[in-house]
Amino acid sequence: MTTHAPQAAQAVTLPASLDEAVAALAAMPAAVPVAGGTDLMAAVNSGQLRPAALVGLGRISEIRGWQYQDGHALLGASLTHARMGRPDFAALIPALAAAARAAGPPQIRNAGTLGGNIASAAPTGDALPVLAALEAALIIAGPGGARREIPVSHLLAGVEMLRGGELIGYVRVPLLHAPQVFLKATGRTGPGRAVASVALVLDPARRGVRCAVGAIAPMPLRPLDAEAWVAQLIDWDGERTLVPEALHAFGEYVAAACIPDPVPAEDGSVQQLPPAVLHLRRTVAALARRALGRALS
Repeated sequence: MTTHAPQAAQAVTLPASLDEAVAALAAMPAAVPVAGGTDLMAAVNSGQLRPAALVGLGRISEIRGWQYQDGHALLGASLTHARMGRPDFAALIPALAAAARAAGPPQIRNAGTLGGNIASAAPTGDALPVLAALEAALIIAGPGGARREIPVSHLLAGVEMLRGGELIGYVRVPLLHAPQVFLKATGRTGPGRAVASVALVLDPARRGVRCAVGAIAPMPLRPLDAEAWVAQLIDWDGERTLVPEALHAFGEYVAAACIPDPVPAEDGSVQQLPPAVLHLRRTVAALARRALGRALS
């Protein structure tokens, strides 16, 4: 017995390859791809989504692992958070492994996938600021075996979108072999959705610092001026240390760039930020300061 109204039967397709999945999506424009289903099923259970058909990606082995390619890691879109959290992956991309381990309780990490985190584009997605800081790119699979590459940040910002019948196949991440850190603050103890998160990457080859702040806006924010400022203070040929005052200033710079003061009114008066927003700005400053300190230590 059920209290739910009867639903129309859904078509479910289980392709064995990426190109078969693309063909199924092209043949059924109303179909929704599903891998781990952690975000999809939440939307279905809340009544926000009623997919007419599903294309299951669980049988596509080619996108469940990773491979090396020209100084990059090519990560399959169906790579789970649990798999990315293991030590061998952490040695490859430490910040992404840290984000995967913080993604939620075991049942979420075992099911949730990297591609799903990107496709759902939830502001609190833990992998998103890491991918932004790493300047990762997506390999998009299209009909007829077509492949195209776009920056992850373009998809998250809506600059470029998936076309009909396209699917995220891989995520291309540069292997920097340099310190990288992911930190997040939650509203409670233990795994939970981020109130704010910071990913920070050192790039010694380009003598740069890349930082992305997540959860406080619809997409990760890059404080480019703060990155350029602090990169000039680092002795890239020496011990790469900064005095505490510089770390503190960097945190404040990042926070002010991502959560700026209100624009002055016409009469010249300046409104104060609400206490909750001030607290969030202090949280971002603390995360950015700690992330840079850990990366340089």
